[in-house]
Amino acid sequence: MNLAPRVETAELSDADLDLVSGGQAGGGAGLALGVHAEAGALGVHVEAGNIALSAGAGVSLSPQGVAVDGHLHASLY
Repeated sequence: MNLAPRVETAELSDADLDLVSGGQAGGGAGLALGVHAEAGALGVHVEAGNIALSAGAGVSLSPQGVAVDGHLHASLY
């Protein structure tokens, strides 16, 4: 006897799959912006179409001195 629960499955066309998976690269013209800020740090993330950019900077002080960090990341979907 099989006691595993039954799960219904369905076939998806390529077009339907593109809709649920975010579509093909360059297919959308959406714009998204995110900002993160806290004491000693600032970060920004921007997405437009199939390109994403993230940048951040941070500073920390200690008895040994000052530490500074900066970065920039770019992604192409």
